[in-house]
Amino acid sequence: MAIIMEFVIVTGISGAGKTSALHALEDIGFYCVDNLPAALLKTFYKLCESSNDSMMNRVAVVIDVRGGQNLNDLYSDIEEFKNERKPISVLFLDAREDVLVTRYKETRRRHPLADLVPDNSVESALMLETSYLEPFKKFADFIIDTTNVSVKLLKERITGFYLASGEKSIILTFVSFGFKHGIPKDCDTVFDVRCLPNPFYIPDLKEKTGLEKEVFDYVFSSDETYEFVDKLKSYLDFAVPLYLKEGKAELVVGVGCTGGKHRSVAIAKYLSDHFNDLGYKSSVYHRDIKKIVM
Repeated sequence: MAIIMEFVIVTGISGAGKTSALHALEDIGFYCVDNLPAALLKTFYKLCESSNDSMMNRVAVVIDVRGGQNLNDLYSDIEEFKNERKPISVLFLDAREDVLVTRYKETRRRHPLADLVPDNSVESALMLETSYLEPFKKFADFIIDTTNVSVKLLKERITGFYLASGEKSIILTFVSFGFKHGIPKDCDTVFDVRCLPNPFYIPDLKEKTGLEKEVFDYVFSSDETYEFVDKLKSYLDFAVPLYLKEGKAELVVGVGCTGGKHRSVAIAKYLSDHFNDLGYKSSVYHRDIKKIVM
């Protein structure tokens, strides 16, 4: 009997990027099936498990409300897989409602649940879909909020998840952001660096970003910054192995300043580089770096 090394269930809200996620998985060698009916999950899994075809060693399926709105059986099936420690992971994609509505209007697509809401609107259909799928976040190994994530960054992040290997296989993602633009929804922990020297008030640095040497050097120009960052590193050096021991697949660390262009960018990059040097797979995403400084 063949052994499935990886079986990925991709689910989440319509318009959040499940198709792009499936393409990313296909690019790294997964056999992919889109829109598998929820009722067929266990049957399909058993077929793959018993197959002698090496293509079936890495399988990814998209299951969502298109395959039937009664998802109770799917919930039970995933719970059973998890309890039996089957080699299954769940990737859940989400996004802010107003962004999802915009995406639907731009593509002029009809929401799969539109006929089930009185006004047939995208907004009402999304609310209904969210109520159906919210319980599945409990089983998610990875949750990605694609509100401000490009297709390129989404593919890079998913590739990082499923190409990781070895003892330090937890994925670390450091997200720089500006508090005035809101805290990223998918952060596991958030650090506020607004107490550090602010390049915004230096005319020659205001229009630059934390990726540029002049800004980076300014942020790290004080002893307080080094002491602050050393304490962050000490905490994370202690905590990350504990998350790994508990089986957490990804840790998303938010680093926030006021606008998300200077201090948070410099600190997030510094921390990501630190963990890459320690042998972890770490990446950094600067959510608000391109937003206009005001």
